[in-house]
Amino acid sequence: MIAWRSAYAIYRNELSRFRRTTFGSIIGPVLTTSLYFIVFGAAIGGRMQAVNGVNYGAFIVPGLLMLTLLSESTSNASFGIYMPKFTGAIYELLSAPVGVVETLLGFVGAAITKSLILAAIILVTATLFVDYTIAHPILAVFYIMLVAAAFSLLGFILGLWAEGFEKLQMVPLLILTPLTFLGGTFYSIDMLAEPWRTVAYFNPIVYLVSGLRWTFYGQADVNIWVAAGLTVAVLAVFIAIIAVIFRTGWRLRS
Repeated sequence: MIAWRSAYAIYRNELSRFRRTTFGSIIGPVLTTSLYFIVFGAAIGGRMQAVNGVNYGAFIVPGLLMLTLLSESTSNASFGIYMPKFTGAIYELLSAPVGVVETLLGFVGAAITKSLILAAIILVTATLFVDYTIAHPILAVFYIMLVAAAFSLLGFILGLWAEGFEKLQMVPLLILTPLTFLGGTFYSIDMLAEPWRTVAYFNPIVYLVSGLRWTFYGQADVNIWVAAGLTVAVLAVFIAIIAVIFRTGWRLRS
């Protein structure tokens, strides 16, 4: 049986930390995304042809949203679990009658909530620069939550693995961000020539961006079910890894 009160206590504590740094947590991603819209959507997009019948400025909205979603979900969750390790408060959590499920619901749930707030703000910000539509809004929300959950779990793993603050940013900056830029954020994979088109399909971010783009415009580079299936598979793998970590105590008690 899940101890909902324990999970909510962790969740509330994490959100309180977010509220204390609301300005810094929101203004950075919003300014960065706004610059992308100004440069790519307005300056460059005005000179580019429509991509698959979609205005270029509107075409990049799902990609930019995914770019922010991946980085913020990972960073929020990694920082959330790393700070208790850094301060030693993790031992209070480990000695409390709180299981893996409650811990994940608290930390990962808070990271997902923060990511959804940022996603909503970015979508509102996008309306200031481009006209876009969301063909399947309910599926879009569900897909955003699914991706946020998967990468919040990744961030949780990174927070346990990291031995210093510099390692917290290593994966988001050196792996996730480049893969996202190469994953069809600003272009359609069909625009690439061979062999780069085939190579691109080995990038898992391609499927995430395409899945979200399908919920917006009903078309994408890959099948929506393939994209959703991959996301669920990644989610399951991360949950299994975290279960092993809590069972063995790796990086928790050291």
